[in-house]
Amino acid sequence: MATTVYHIKVKGVKIPLIFKQDKRLPLVAMQLVFKASGSALDKAAGLANLSACIMNEGTKELGSVGFASALDAKAIHMSASAGVETLVIESGCLKEQFGSAIQLLSALLKNPNLTQESLVKVKTDILGKISAKENDYDYVASNLLRTLLFAKTPLAHSRLGDAKSINQITLEDIKVFLNQHIVLSNLIVVMGGDISLKEAKERASLLAEELSAGTICKLPRFITNTNSKEKILQKETQQAYIYFGAPYNIEVADKDYYKAKVATYILGSGGFGSRLMEEIRVKKGLAYSAYASLHVNHSATYLSGYLQTKTQSLQEAKDTVNVVFKQFVENGILNEELKQAKRFLLGSEPLRVETLSQQLSRAFLEYYRGQKPGHYATELQKIDDLSQKGLNDFIKQHKEILNLSYAIVTK
Repeated sequence: MATTVYHIKVKGVKIPLIFKQDKRLPLVAMQLVFKASGSALDKAAGLANLSACIMNEGTKELGSVGFASALDAKAIHMSASAGVETLVIESGCLKEQFGSAIQLLSALLKNPNLTQESLVKVKTDILGKISAKENDYDYVASNLLRTLLFAKTPLAHSRLGDAKSINQITLEDIKVFLNQHIVLSNLIVVMGGDISLKEAKERASLLAEELSAGTICKLPRFITNTNSKEKILQKETQQAYIYFGAPYNIEVADKDYYKAKVATYILGSGGFGSRLMEEIRVKKGLAYSAYASLHVNHSATYLSGYLQTKTQSLQEAKDTVNVVFKQFVENGILNEELKQAKRFLLGSEPLRVETLSQQLSRAFLEYYRGQKPGHYATELQKIDDLSQKGLNDFIKQHKEILNLSYAIVTK
């Protein structure tokens, strides 16, 4: 049975239900995805993540330990997490325990453990993670790059937030955030496994009854900095951690998005054989690895990359990145590079949709991005038909990726 988008109606709100029946194993997986509820909506750095974490503290009735024990007794997995754009509550279990999972999740939605005790516990855990990452210079450089690309916006900070903002967030702040975002108007239900469509709709409706209708939250769109900037943070390290990024003028629904994927694969996301790896590691031996990635979301679109090198090789590595990008835009790609990219992207596709989880995730992304069901299959055909000239013409239109900003952590 193909993954299909259905709808249920609860309290006057039409809620998407992405469903796939899979009877190969007696398992059921489910996600409640709340749009426009991630860190891009943070009014204080780390608020969305902190709000999601406190949802992992169980219900007021059972408490953290009691709720966890109830889950363990039935081998039910349940967790909440916040990304940049969404907040997700997911659950998975054996088919025979799905009723219990629905009951526990309903109780969680109805009466989460929003107490001062839970808040102190969660804050302590997050502050510990933030402290531990102070010496993770990849993390530090990555955060520094965001401040250059998205200054004075919620995207400029880590999803974890920082010690100052976490300490200032109150229980009332979290209640307001959850009341505003964990509502039917923002909800997408993703469900699949060894259950029928009728049962999926019934279970989804039961969960939805615990939520208020609310109002649709709007996701802001942030513009990536178009001016090249550089910031160096001095730390006691033997390596130079170089993170770089630039704007990419493309959107989620862009008809040429598939070309950007192929171009980025050749430039830096393809590992050995990519331009960055070939020049920086193979030819010059400046770094063990060098990568570039494309980020195309509703909230922002940009290109980023990273490498580590010896402190004395910092300038040469940075100059090499600039040259690779410049030659890539000006001269385009070779036909052999395009053939290799096609072989990987087309050949590895079956591995991306092997499991139920992957299939549901694929269907969700198509829906979330406003694409028709089966869009990825259409995209693969376009990649297969893509010509060297067609890709080179596209690459030459995107000179904005030459406006590279650098965030560097070094001695």
